[in-house]
Amino acid sequence: MTHFIIPFIILILVVVFIHEYGHYYFAKRYGVGVTDFSIGFGKEIFGWNDKSGTRWKICWIPLGGYVKFFGDRNVFSQSDQEELLKKYNDEDKKKLFVLKPLYQRSLIVAGGPLANFVLAIIVFFFIYTFVGKDFTPAMIDEVRKDSPAEIAGLMKNDVILEIDNTKVKSILDVSKLITMSTSEFINFKVSRQDENILLKVKPNIVDTKDNLGNKIKKRMIGITLIPYNNEINHQKLGPTKALYYSINEVYFVSISSLKYLGSIIFGSGDSSQLGGPIRIAKISGQVAEVGLIPFLSMMAYISISLGLINLFPIPLLDGGHLMFYAFEKVLGRPLSQRTQEGFFRIGLFLILSLMFFATFNDLKDLGLF
Repeated sequence: MTHFIIPFIILILVVVFIHEYGHYYFAKRYGVGVTDFSIGFGKEIFGWNDKSGTRWKICWIPLGGYVKFFGDRNVFSQSDQEELLKKYNDEDKKKLFVLKPLYQRSLIVAGGPLANFVLAIIVFFFIYTFVGKDFTPAMIDEVRKDSPAEIAGLMKNDVILEIDNTKVKSILDVSKLITMSTSEFINFKVSRQDENILLKVKPNIVDTKDNLGNKIKKRMIGITLIPYNNEINHQKLGPTKALYYSINEVYFVSISSLKYLGSIIFGSGDSSQLGGPIRIAKISGQVAEVGLIPFLSMMAYISISLGLINLFPIPLLDGGHLMFYAFEKVLGRPLSQRTQEGFFRIGLFLILSLMFFATFNDLKDLGLF
């Protein structure tokens, strides 16, 4: 069990630290006082105070973290400004989060998710620069009889150019793009004897196992691939190309994740693949055994997910803050305390429901249900 737990804790500590540091960086930049920088919740294991009076600490429950601003009992609220003005002297008022201009508060809040996207870009940049990226074109070697691919008209020696309007730059992209598709039909663009052909394939949903032995539902179309001309094209990229493909990967994963969540909300997606901390712990342990590069890749993908989820307009998340600030911008004043509290209750219900559902999937995955 420890070989699952230790990599999971390392992964979560890094991703959460980077997220919270994003908030901290912009808070310090705009002169907001920070009283606590905590990784984890609950009782403090150890910590220290820096010169500016911030308490940096590690706590027992490693499933998140927080940055606490000076004088704030509720970072969403500006409705008690008059109270604050009486309570603090002029020097202290400069450090109060709620008295900062709207754009500064928005940047402080958005800093966490932004830092997660930057971490993912840095990880991919490192991999593409020092390990390299695959650019081997994908050619179909075999089409299984009566498979979705054969029914749709895919043939041996077809070179796959695009899947769902996304260019296939590598043989490795094919499985990824088929897996991440959410619609009933997958659009293929292939090159056949110098002619480009468009085909629609309806995949089979199959209960199978991934490379690490975890049970998954997989979209299968029934093809076997080989490198085009049997040549592997694996390149280490220069800084500009590495940065371009790193940003592109973060964008692709973000859009694909949003499409997947959208498909679940509207009933067409497979919600059984939605996992929580138990599944992340299990997979991060397995991936860590495979090697450092797969583990770093997983860290990047988890970082993107954390950044993305935190931007959802749900109270208690960073996106909830930004939603309130949008209302404040439009109305010219903050929402009332009562309205905000109503939103918080809805947000809490949504987050607890999602956590319950993801944990239920995890336990089902472990065979406990």
